[in-house]
Amino acid sequence: MSTSPKPVRVLVVGCGNMGASHATAYHNFEGFEICGIVSTGKSKEVLNEKLGGGYALYSDYAEALQATQPDAVCISTYPDTHEAFAVMAFEHGCHVFIEKPVADTVEGAKRVVEAAVKANKKLVVGYILRHHPSWEKFVELAQTLGKPLVMRMNLNQQSHGYMWDVHRNLMKSLSPIVDCGVHYIDVMCQMTRSKPVWVSAIGARLTDDIPAGNYNYGQLQIRFEDGSVGWYEAGWGPMMSETAFFVKDVVGPKGCVSIVAKDAGGAGKSDNVDAHTKTESLRYHHADIDENNAFTKPDEWINLTDEPDHQELCNREQAYFLKAIVEDVDLTDHMADAVNSLQIAFACDESVRTGEVVRL
Repeated sequence: MSTSPKPVRVLVVGCGNMGASHATAYHNFEGFEICGIVSTGKSKEVLNEKLGGGYALYSDYAEALQATQPDAVCISTYPDTHEAFAVMAFEHGCHVFIEKPVADTVEGAKRVVEAAVKANKKLVVGYILRHHPSWEKFVELAQTLGKPLVMRMNLNQQSHGYMWDVHRNLMKSLSPIVDCGVHYIDVMCQMTRSKPVWVSAIGARLTDDIPAGNYNYGQLQIRFEDGSVGWYEAGWGPMMSETAFFVKDVVGPKGCVSIVAKDAGGAGKSDNVDAHTKTESLRYHHADIDENNAFTKPDEWINLTDEPDHQELCNREQAYFLKAIVEDVDLTDHMADAVNSLQIAFACDESVRTGEVVRL
């Protein structure tokens, strides 16, 4: 019997919602071994206890990197630290799993990718929807609808309690359409596989609880080279409406596909992280009509039985990270897509601030 390869020793940096989920995946994964947990506050103690204790805890990232000499680093801190932390990890010869966005500027994201290439190490970005079978199916079916496509998506969150703390912290460095929008911009780019040519966006600051230059509601529009168009809307805060907060829809000449989240779309669920990725059902409508303009085919309901919850999606992301390391997967396209979606999101941010259309 062959001996199994040595586990990848990973340093977990950031222990909030995503960091804790990734740490749980590492803890339960034979291919990984957590060599340390880093956070500035008490969250590392809470996470350590949740995982059964015994992990080395650090308040300072640079110190932890030096002390543990990991093979890989998982970065789930606030976006303003992403670039510096990732570059430092690559300079230490580590592979990096990083929560999106790669950095809080496009230039920063490009520097992170350059550091990965220079170190010849893997950089996997947390585009969680790419690991969800129903979202993969959504993209696949979108590609059967002909061109151009009309893509309509939103995720408005009536955040309160702990989630409002999380959102306010995120808005110290990013707007909702950048932080959340990168996922859906990435989905639109996968659906069209066409080059975005211009973006336009609007935003509103509905609370004094966030920095003066930022906004907690935003809506963006993208036009692609092939004539496809898409919009995405994101709002965060206790004032947000839960009417039509969950729209995931794509229309083409041959019909449309929609994610119908009957349960996740229920009242009081808009700031529930588990509900955000829930798809429950895909509704596939065919535009084909006969001489009397009657539809020739009924709508199809596609219920994928493989409906992973938030933790299972994180497990799949980490399985992909491990595969990338062990099998030396070429991540050139993965990294380019991560920079591209961020570039588009920041162009939308610029449009909100200037009131102008931004050409890409």
